[in-house]
Amino acid sequence: QVQLVESGGGLVQPGGSLRLSCAASGSIFRIYAMGWYRQAPGKQRELVATVTRGASTNYADSVKGRFTISRDNAKNTVYLQMNSLKPEDTAVYYCSGAIATPGGVINNYWGQGTQVTVSS
Repeated sequence: QVQLVESGGGLVQPGGSLRLSCAASGSIFRIYAMGWYRQAPGKQRELVATVTRGASTNYADSVKGRFTISRDNAKNTVYLQMNSLKPEDTAVYYCSGAIATPGGVINNYWGQGTQVTVSS
């Protein structure tokens, strides 16, 4: 069993900052790419940012220059630092990870999501 648990969401004013964390636990051999996605009401889930095990990153155009993804391989944790937040960033944020179990099987796992609301 593998679990991803997000934390750090909340209500913030426009222009503010939040830092999301996502910790993976359970029967883990190795974690490959990890990422953050978000889903706003009435919209499809979209990619926010990804980071490889070697720390190469990729961002959606809408968050470039404002969000920073990072990871701590020793803690099996991925972070999303969100600055200069806008109302359009309001969504449920999900983390995802490509994780190998000790048996060698690689699956993609998802967290339960954390709400981020940007509003004055």
